[in-house]
Amino acid sequence: MKGALIVLGELGGVEAVARMVNGVLDDLMLAPDDNAPPAPGAIYRAVADRPLKGQGGMMLSLPDGQTALFRGAKGLKPGTPLLVQVTSYAEAHKAVPVTDRLIFKGRSVIVTPGANGLNVSRQVRDEDDREMLLEALHRSRAPDAGHGVIIRTGAVGLDPDDIAEEADSLLDLADAVLADVEGPPELLVDAIGPHDLAFRDWPHADKTVEGFEEHGVLDALAELDRAEIPLGQGSMFIEPTRALVAVDVNTGGDFSPAAGLKANLAVAKALPRMLRLRGLGGQITLDLAPMPKKDRKQFEVALRSAFRVDPIETSLVGWTPLGHYELQRKRERMPIAQGLAQ
Repeated sequence: MKGALIVLGELGGVEAVARMVNGVLDDLMLAPDDNAPPAPGAIYRAVADRPLKGQGGMMLSLPDGQTALFRGAKGLKPGTPLLVQVTSYAEAHKAVPVTDRLIFKGRSVIVTPGANGLNVSRQVRDEDDREMLLEALHRSRAPDAGHGVIIRTGAVGLDPDDIAEEADSLLDLADAVLADVEGPPELLVDAIGPHDLAFRDWPHADKTVEGFEEHGVLDALAELDRAEIPLGQGSMFIEPTRALVAVDVNTGGDFSPAAGLKANLAVAKALPRMLRLRGLGGQITLDLAPMPKKDRKQFEVALRSAFRVDPIETSLVGWTPLGHYELQRKRERMPIAQGLAQ
């Protein structure tokens, strides 16, 4: 099918959603299972437990005996309650990473307590659109709420009254949470599920349907079980380890002088989608195909361009002394289990 298709379904007994673009699986989100760490976006009332000497951080107590790591805890004393939000999935046997900078995200607006001003996303470049969106926001109580409000690109084309209604709803939620700081550790706002996330973060689609098997999602998922990903004559292997995600690039049967550069440019284009579909984050190391140092700039430009449109925050760290290229990617998704589509 041509165009963008959002497919709702289940995998392994948990809620899931896929985005197909022109018949190709472009993105996938799954609900965490019962044993997974807290999901990004969840808001807790936590209690300061013990400082991490020399690291400028504090271990926090969460409900059910869980612990969180809060960096930048200068002046925070043990026993003090505070509101925190999960920033990413915790690695195995590690504390949950959290921040005290809460955000309340909707389809059309984002509320940022502690910030000031009403703003429109920089990605909305049309001046008429920007003016209309700000006018819609002024129909809500945002101008007098005392919180920062950002209008997202997903607001373009929506009914102004719907934008104002969502802004008021998020502002009410923010006020309620900020007023609930006293007490023992407690989950105040749970992270939303994949179907709601798709509605919020994938607002533009030609059609929304149900059924993974009927719409080719299961066939596409089967390919994620293979480490090797063909890229023309070359290929790349994506192999998660305990410490990092290793990406090995091969030129295959191409023995031309430019074979290494061609393979590496193909990897740059394909890598964001492949990491996204597999739910991989953390430290990522690329063992690229051999290419002259003069071609590194071209590769960097291609990689930066590819990750610029990827929704998951990724830092392009740079080259190592051994000639590998490193990235640091936010752990917004849980890794996809092998054999999940079976």
